[in-house]
Amino acid sequence: MSTHELYTTGPGEGVWQVPATGAARFSWEYADGRERLLALYQKGKDKQWDGAKRIDWELEVDPYDPLGTPDEALTLHGTRHWAKLTEKDKGELRRHYTAWNFSQFLHGEQGAMVCAARIVESVPDLDAKFYSATQTMDEARHAEIFGRFLHEKVGMLYPVNDSLRGLLGDTLRDSRWDMPYLGMQVLIEGLALAAFGMIRDTTDKPLPKQILAYVMQDEARHVAFGRMALRDYYKQLTDAELREREEFVIEGCHLMRDRLQGVEVLENFGVSKKEAREFSEQSEFLHLFRRLLFSRIVPCVKDIGLWGERLQKAYLEMGVFEMGDSNLDLLMRQDEEMAEALDRERFATEERERVAEVEAAIADGHRPG
Repeated sequence: MSTHELYTTGPGEGVWQVPATGAARFSWEYADGRERLLALYQKGKDKQWDGAKRIDWELEVDPYDPLGTPDEALTLHGTRHWAKLTEKDKGELRRHYTAWNFSQFLHGEQGAMVCAARIVESVPDLDAKFYSATQTMDEARHAEIFGRFLHEKVGMLYPVNDSLRGLLGDTLRDSRWDMPYLGMQVLIEGLALAAFGMIRDTTDKPLPKQILAYVMQDEARHVAFGRMALRDYYKQLTDAELREREEFVIEGCHLMRDRLQGVEVLENFGVSKKEAREFSEQSEFLHLFRRLLFSRIVPCVKDIGLWGERLQKAYLEMGVFEMGDSNLDLLMRQDEEMAEALDRERFATEERERVAEVEAAIADGHRPG
């Protein structure tokens, strides 16, 4: 079935064209490279995997409760609309929210793939080009996986959110080679990682848990790459150049915060845009979700050297300033370990099942006919 048939509303133009700016840069130095970055490149090669094989696509998913979302987490809960919903309506609402969330993940991963390819083209250092090439493959795999989940298990997609589209456009139109790093590796990937982590850690459904755990294992490397490259480069910039990038971060963070409202979902349930925004702003769950979503962005921004007075003030106003002290390395290590632990658990269970099958077959063979 065509993807266009699964969209809740038309996604617009068949191909979104963003005019490319900036230079393609070649390096003729093939011998030298930063040791840390080349080690990350090696890890990127070693950690490639096949989404068709590593993920158990045979697992059943209830499209009307794909994530096991509790009532309290739904924005309409506690509003005047909630009492009017039947159990079937609530299932449909869960399906729409999952479709909306995972659609934005899908669109973001396609954006990450394009941005990683842009970094290969525009970054001046060959070691960074090498790593970005592995990331481009990672992002292609992620887009493939999220697209398959939506097509086969949910059966519904939402168009790209205006805020995500805006930040992607701003990132890709900028001619400075570091901006795809800043827009994608720090802002879009950072927010996506936190969103993935919240769902991974709260869902009791095995298929989405697998998908998110394995994607996050890759993303931990990507954020490390962005931090490494930008931290080195931003030490060389003037105060004026740093302020320009801080302004970009402030605007991008506001766009990302607004992206989280899910107004489009409520509009499909007869709620006006104005009221949908009000419900979103009043939702305690969404407030918590929004704060936690910046747990990956704020410490990363601080780490790469963008921590001017205006940026700090913006984070204070958003209520996320204290997240600048979060231990990003610990979070990334945990992402790696959780994926590995999930693999061990899954394959140990499969091995036990195989042993049980063999023992049952042997027992059957010894029974008299």
